[in-house]
Amino acid sequence: MASLSTPEGTATTRRRPTLRDVAALAGVSFKTVSRVVNGEPGVSAPVAERVRAAAEQIGFRPNAAATALRRADGRTATVGVLLEDTGNPFFAALLRGVEDTVRARGVAVFSSSTDLDIARERDVAANFLARQVDALITAPSQADAAHLEALRDADITVVLVDRPVNDSMTPSVITDNRQGTRIGVQHLIDQGHRRIGYVGRDPSIYTSQERYAGYVEAMKSAGIPGDDHLVHRVGATRSSAAEQVNALLDLAEPPTAIFTAQDIITMTAVGVLQRRSLADQVALVGFDDFELADLLQPGITVVAQDPYRIGVIAASLALGDDCSGDEHPVDGQHVVRTQLIVRGSGEIPPPPSR
Repeated sequence: MASLSTPEGTATTRRRPTLRDVAALAGVSFKTVSRVVNGEPGVSAPVAERVRAAAEQIGFRPNAAATALRRADGRTATVGVLLEDTGNPFFAALLRGVEDTVRARGVAVFSSSTDLDIARERDVAANFLARQVDALITAPSQADAAHLEALRDADITVVLVDRPVNDSMTPSVITDNRQGTRIGVQHLIDQGHRRIGYVGRDPSIYTSQERYAGYVEAMKSAGIPGDDHLVHRVGATRSSAAEQVNALLDLAEPPTAIFTAQDIITMTAVGVLQRRSLADQVALVGFDDFELADLLQPGITVVAQDPYRIGVIAASLALGDDCSGDEHPVDGQHVVRTQLIVRGSGEIPPPPSR
């Protein structure tokens, strides 16, 4: 086959290889190459392999949009993933679970962050709709997600992760936030703590609501009266989390233990305790594991989620697979269990009673 560059070797940009170029190199018809590229039957295995080898040799890549127009089902083999922050370790691991699952099926992933901005979420979702993704996996910013209706009306599968919406018709994959927090707080109670501080995120967020509910249930179950001075629920950033942890430690009767309801808050709390030389005196259990948590002194006891598993299940649902598994879905909601990892910080006992 002749070179695909310009005859005299000029600086003109090399053109993109086409189906006809593949056909010429493989010695088959244009229709045969089209069948192989689109996964259609009627081509013998040796011929199909020759076509794929030719395509690889000249660097041919099918045009996804054109392929979708030719396919009878109109599918584009793409999935959109819309998360709060793809740079956050939790969401990054979730996204990797999605990518590893769909890539094995030849599906591409488009991803974006919302930063909990509902206007941005609606805009990106509309862009995904315009690009005709086959499915959208999203961590919704709000419980009322009416903008998802447009995707469902266009026959785009919608799967929720990390938090559900008011519409129970939409399948979701979430963590057992409430039970996980109960286990973490109960662990502190079992060490003898009664004054247990709580630092969480904005109460409007579903995960924040569930984790705080787990804290309240654990304290009530142990017969420990509530104390509003021990609860702070605005720690969405490192600076605000540091303010809340310091406020707890500055109380006339500070907590002997703290439960932090998110990885960023936990890491911030570790820094505050270290600066105040209290890391070996105030017990700490955090929701979410994080890198190097086991290398700190003391190691940080955490209630660990499995974001990768959440991503795998969500991707499987998006692809239309059966995902009953061990999560026992109820009304389309798949709940992934947490795990208490004991490392030292959560096992610090309270000071002796005066």
